[in-house]
Amino acid sequence: MEKRESSLEEEIDLVYEKFMEQSENQEILIISHFDTDGISSAAIMIQALKSLDKRFSVKIVKSLEKDFIDSLPKEKIIIFLDLGSGVLNYIEEAKLKNVFIIDHHEIAQKIPKEINLLNSELHNNKKISASCLTYLFCKKMGSENKRLSKLAILGMIGDTLEKDIAKINNGILEEGEIKRKRGLLIYPSTRPLNRVLEYSSYPYIPEVTGNPKGVLDILREVNIKPENGKYKSLIELDEEEMEKLITAIMLRNPKVKTKEIVGDIFLIKFFNKLEDARELSAKINACSRYGESGTALLLCMEINKAKKKADALHVKHRQKILSALKFASETEKISGKGFVIINARNQIQDTIIGTVASILSKSAIYEEGTIITTLAQYENKIKVSSRTVGKNGRNVREILARVVSSTGGEIGGHEFAAGCLISLEKEQEFIDTLKKNLEIEVIKV
Repeated sequence: MEKRESSLEEEIDLVYEKFMEQSENQEILIISHFDTDGISSAAIMIQALKSLDKRFSVKIVKSLEKDFIDSLPKEKIIIFLDLGSGVLNYIEEAKLKNVFIIDHHEIAQKIPKEINLLNSELHNNKKISASCLTYLFCKKMGSENKRLSKLAILGMIGDTLEKDIAKINNGILEEGEIKRKRGLLIYPSTRPLNRVLEYSSYPYIPEVTGNPKGVLDILREVNIKPENGKYKSLIELDEEEMEKLITAIMLRNPKVKTKEIVGDIFLIKFFNKLEDARELSAKINACSRYGESGTALLLCMEINKAKKKADALHVKHRQKILSALKFASETEKISGKGFVIINARNQIQDTIIGTVASILSKSAIYEEGTIITTLAQYENKIKVSSRTVGKNGRNVREILARVVSSTGGEIGGHEFAAGCLISLEKEQEFIDTLKKNLEIEVIKV
């Protein structure tokens, strides 16, 4: 993939001008990914286009499959958000004429001339989310769109890019009037600590996560007591209490490093109240994973009727995550030097199998550099998610790409977090080929 000579800012200007020119008196179809980054991007684009009285419709999708792309209307302006870079060949084959892509995922094929691609990967790999790119693009439609900057930051946090905040993201932070506080990275930081610890999956705390007795034990150990029957929230702890709690968590999770559990907490004003951005992100993800991406969009636009529904789905989602983690810990695994494959079949929903892989990759269970791959069935397909433990190791996207070139399927993702979609009938062939490739990679290393 060749890097572009123009800066990211210049490329935004260029793609924006083309979009405004081509979309005049044309209907626009927004197609966005169903995670927090994609939903936030769609919410930004929807509100910006509304301000210009543009005609548009929206589709929120899990992935882009060939049949879906082939079915898209050729007469509309199509704008893909937080996806598209991995299926440029499908878009070209579908002969879609007016295509715009705002994305930050790796580019898998040569970029066709007729596709207008805005992707940070083309500009020295700047760490920026699709939502931040969409915001910078939409800000050009009018200064009133600066109010949407908090959604850009929400998407950035949803894609866990907050540790790589570049100058460009810092500017968006300032425009969004986001409050930033240093502290323990369990969330939500604004809720009672006992409940937060019980449902903590980032980080996963052995003997505490999913264990009410373990929660009371750790709180007694650090001498944090309820006041008027209610525990403090994380952001209400004083410095001494925070230090004691960090130490207690690290003792239960000895492989974890301080920098992995201590960092910046971002508080965003939502529904006239300061909320932990990570909790908002979790609510958006929960809505989408239960087929309620419309509710997630309305939540991002701060529509009151969506809040109650999103809260209920979030509670249900957290309970399912705990059940899935229990299954993952107890089920038989395929493992070797530097890799683990967990085939959940139909025991874990495909919509949360990636979350399970991410949680396990951030726990103390596996050595740094281990590749964790999880599989879950849905309909006649299998969703595959791969994660590398830590930030050093093999490129999981490249490994999956080699396997998929043999078994067939669609692929997407990044160096240390990638996934693919394969047909159910290819399940055993995929596992055998993946295992062989992972074993070869270990020998190479």
